[in-house]
Amino acid sequence: MPMSAPSFRCAKRLVSLGLTLAFVGVPAARAQVAGLTGTLVVTNKTPSTATIVDVASGRTLATLPTGTTPHEIALSSDGALAVTTDYGGARRTLTVIDVPGLRVARTVDLGEHRAPHGIAFLPGDRVVAVTCEQTRDVVLVDVVGGVVRHAVSTEAGRSHMIGVTADGTRGYTGNMGDHTVSELDLTTHRFVRSFPVPTVPEAINVTPDGKEVWVGSNQTGQVSVLDPATGTVTRAAEGLKWPYRMLFTPDGRQVIVPDPTLNEVHFIDRAARKEIGTLTLPGAPQGVAISPNGRHVFQSLSAEGRVAIIDPAKRTVVGHLAVGETPDGVAYTTRVVAKGARQ
Repeated sequence: MPMSAPSFRCAKRLVSLGLTLAFVGVPAARAQVAGLTGTLVVTNKTPSTATIVDVASGRTLATLPTGTTPHEIALSSDGALAVTTDYGGARRTLTVIDVPGLRVARTVDLGEHRAPHGIAFLPGDRVVAVTCEQTRDVVLVDVVGGVVRHAVSTEAGRSHMIGVTADGTRGYTGNMGDHTVSELDLTTHRFVRSFPVPTVPEAINVTPDGKEVWVGSNQTGQVSVLDPATGTVTRAAEGLKWPYRMLFTPDGRQVIVPDPTLNEVHFIDRAARKEIGTLTLPGAPQGVAISPNGRHVFQSLSAEGRVAIIDPAKRTVVGHLAVGETPDGVAYTTRVVAKGARQ
């Protein structure tokens, strides 16, 4: 039976009230995470943008255009520059963001180097190391000058992500096409060697001292540890579907691995190489970052357009921050952007 106009308006008001109550029922980031300040920068793949958020208030400071389909993001240690890898479209650009200025500073054309994806700043906050899948190399890019300085062959197919040692001398790429990890000398700009690892390695990170390379296998769902000194590969966890990223806590005790297929975030004891907890987090958790004091993890939820704030000690969600559609890469700085900055 058709609904009358008054009944329809009443139902519409009830739905609106329900949505309002549902929204009010979710506390703001300020109320959820007392004392947490700083700035978050997140890539949004579908709209090709980056969102800059004030973490204390949850307020969006700016939504900036990037190159097509930005995936990963790296932030300088002082929080002044954020760089996105523009993985779609022409597949040859990086977008450099002036975070305090809330503006795009420049777009860097990588020329012949194509499909930029994994990215990490080197010491000095001027040069980034970027994997280029299509051209099978890692480029060292001066993001202040806007030029490619060097290219280092990975000698492998689909080098997707990169981990860099704290001193910036060594880089390790997960090569999804060859089921290997490449070791690169970032000082002499040369390929060193490769190591076989479990199939389709995507997620990768290296401990600051370079003694352990942690790798996730998309095919087996296994998390492994590679010892570059001996080439030995040891299993640290299994039962995942898509170990998407590999994040070390600042104290080096835990490894945090989001799995967007299982809608879970896994916590692994690094020394014991044993999983110690799992947090169910619907919304396809993908990119992940952590505060320097290790007290808060920022986990993008691709299907929800927001970032979850996690207490890694209790393994609970303590807040959320709204960002753009299909967020992926996440970067956090304790730097607070001035209220007077350009919106």
